Amino acid sequence: MTVDNQPEYRKRIYDRYLTAGSADIPFANPDEAPGGLLDMLRSAIRKHFPPAKDAQILDLGCGAGLLVHCAIQAGYTNMSGVDISPQQVEAAERLGIKGIRQGDAMTALLALEPESHDAIVSFDVLEHMTRDELIALIDGVRAALKPGGRWIIHTANAEAPFYGRVRYGDLTHEQAFTRTSLPQVLLASDFSRVTCFEDPPIPGRLGGTVRWLMWKLVRLPALIWLIAESGGDGKNAILSQNLLAVAEK
Repeated sequence: MTVDNQPEYRKRIYDRYLTAGSADIPFANPDEAPGGLLDMLRSAIRKHFPPAKDAQILDLGCGAGLLVHCAIQAGYTNMSGVDISPQQVEAAERLGIKGIRQGDAMTALLALEPESHDAIVSFDVLEHMTRDELIALIDGVRAALKPGGRWIIHTANAEAPFYGRVRYGDLTHEQAFTRTSLPQVLLASDFSRVTCFEDPPIPGRLGGTVRWLMWKLVRLPALIWLIAESGGDGKNAILSQNLLAVAEK
């Protein structure tokens, strides 16, 4: 679905994504963004981005470009982003983040040369798609990736006890996923391997370390509850409100 034929509820919210309260950018410098958010983005880059710093990478649904900013700081030289929200793109410009342009995901994918990208990143995008839109997006991403390329995904996790905070926290969200449903559709679409990860607080800063310790404490009884109900399969549960996934072509 392209910008021109978005339903009215999406267009109305995306056009005012910041002023409608869907995102908050109360800082003038990207390095002043919330530390927990920056730590999460930098951890994803460190763990899941291609090792080559000249890898061709597109952030699909990049928001105000914080991930692009963190990747450039990490030495990546061919990182760009696209986002459907004009306010998000304007925010990226105010923050001084380069390489961000406005556009919808499908139009951006269709404009790419086949097998041209080492990685495509979609943080908090898939939950905005209907099932049919998701299939089109998956096929577009796979076509744009080089053989062995990877799609790095961050999305709402329906297995989490409080998943509804993410799933229903934005009127434009259409669905949520689990560690089984997301690989199901990606493997059925000819990705060769999909690995899912929990998205807990990142230790390091004082606040992050305290949250990480609290997470360890509250995760254990939730896991015991799930194992008691579901048996052995419960031990592999992903309980964070969002999950990370890496799909390899």
